[in-house]
Amino acid sequence: MDINNFPKVTVILRGYTYSQVRTVVKNLVGSKLQAVEITMNSPEAVSTIEKISREFGDSISVGAGTVTTYDQAKAVIEAGAAFILSPVMFSKRILDLCNEHGVVSVPGAFSPTEINQSFEDGASIVKVFPAGRLGSKYITDIQAPLGKMPLMVVGGVNTENVKEYFDAGASFAGIASGIFNKEDILNENEEEIRKSIQEIEAKLD
Repeated sequence: MDINNFPKVTVILRGYTYSQVRTVVKNLVGSKLQAVEITMNSPEAVSTIEKISREFGDSISVGAGTVTTYDQAKAVIEAGAAFILSPVMFSKRILDLCNEHGVVSVPGAFSPTEINQSFEDGASIVKVFPAGRLGSKYITDIQAPLGKMPLMVVGGVNTENVKEYFDAGASFAGIASGIFNKEDILNENEEEIRKSIQEIEAKLD
């Protein structure tokens, strides 16, 4: 996948069942939210990624999150993940695996050194995590000397402040609890899920 076509906002779904994930993804189709990350610390994560990717992969970019090992990366790529994210840096071996399979890699980083090293090792996008602890100005500050980079902000980013990070120079954002009411997902309340999607769409105009 060309990162120029990578969706600006990724919806992070952590700890939900296949049925709950499917309910959210079904309602994302046709919205401005065109990417969903299913984390590895979710029930039967690989199976969920495979089923969601098979059903919705033509209209929604389906990826895996909280990937920390080569074996996990290999399993989710085989399951059909279009991208993989991590809260930590990826090894060169994982980045090479992603590049071989045309999968977008989004390793986590905190410092300018980690960010720079990840790009040198072949990362597609670097996830600045936890972005909420660093603040939006951090994104501006690190790109002043290093130049414009495809950075994704994750951690503490929500419907209310996402525009602030984009204005500061972030190219992408991953949002977990900052979009939906958790109870709405647990109860598969589609009406409220659609309302939450509409709220963040209005912020992205």
